[in-house]
Amino acid sequence: MAIADELKPESGETLDSIRDIKLFQAKNGYRFSVDALLLENFISAPRLEKGLELGAGSGIISILLAKRLKDARITAVEIQESFARRAERNVRLNRLSGRVRVLAMDMKELRNVFPANEFNFVFSNPPFRRPGTGRMSRDEERAIARHEIEITLAELVSTASYLLRHSGKFYLIYHPFRLAELISLLRKHRLEPKKMRFVHSTSAEEAKMVLIEAVKGSGTWLKVPPPLYIYVNGTEYTPEMKRILGVDEA
Repeated sequence: MAIADELKPESGETLDSIRDIKLFQAKNGYRFSVDALLLENFISAPRLEKGLELGAGSGIISILLAKRLKDARITAVEIQESFARRAERNVRLNRLSGRVRVLAMDMKELRNVFPANEFNFVFSNPPFRRPGTGRMSRDEERAIARHEIEITLAELVSTASYLLRHSGKFYLIYHPFRLAELISLLRKHRLEPKKMRFVHSTSAEEAKMVLIEAVKGSGTWLKVPPPLYIYVNGTEYTPEMKRILGVDEA
């Protein structure tokens, strides 16, 4: 079936495919990275029915999750108008309008929209650099996606805790160099880390990212599965990574 006229790439956009979805993206602006696919793959638990994404970008994680979790209803929140509009178009493109709702707003204002304890899972691929650290992109979309310009880590964790039900799950992917700070903030807001998996480019390199599942109001124990390696021999994707990407191993 042909894509409707309003659901064709606009000027400065590409139409891309990943796994079983299609996605509009900025040709030269911020585009999704492997981090989004790693987080989506990591989110797995029984009865994930009412979810919230904090910082949706183009909507890729919410869309992939809605495709996989057939009973889930997801609200995707994005502060940047350009991203939110594109995310809404991507939801319609993948025929998920009945299950994924996009809100163009500041996540810090969600307390004015939803009551406490509204969702049973929350997930985020947040910016991990403080302003003034690392190289700030001149592109506004990239800068906000990578640096804490619109939201701090403390505000993100506080928001997730407020919106989660008791025993609700918070999933995120983050950089290991701020892991101690992250765990401290999670526990301050009654989000107990339950599963933590480190992501390495290769088996010979230090972790480049960490995937975390935290549970609201839970007891203290932590599971650390084997590391996830992206490449074998430095250039070829590992079998697990090929599965995550939907790449044929044949």
